[in-house]
Amino acid sequence: MQSLLFVMAIMGCGESDAACREVRIDQQRFQSVAACQAATDSALLRHGDLDFPTLVARCRPANARPQLLRGSEVLLPAPNPSRAVPRYAARSARR
Repeated sequence: MQSLLFVMAIMGCGESDAACREVRIDQQRFQSVAACQAATDSALLRHGDLDFPTLVARCRPANARPQLLRGSEVLLPAPNPSRAVPRYAARSARR
């Protein structure tokens, strides 16, 4: 029996409600969703060279197909860094 692994999809989002698109899969594999989610901040920094207004890290099973994500579904980090991002980890290029 093969164990289930998770991957982190890096998605680029525009400034409208257009669909975000999966632009990379991080090379690291994870044993659980929690481990994947814990690594999202560092992964977004590693993939910061992508030219999108917003980058999103989304964890999913390695064998799952990408799912649609709209820009309006992305919750950007609050100005207070102690506040958790409840749905997806995201980094905005806006200053």
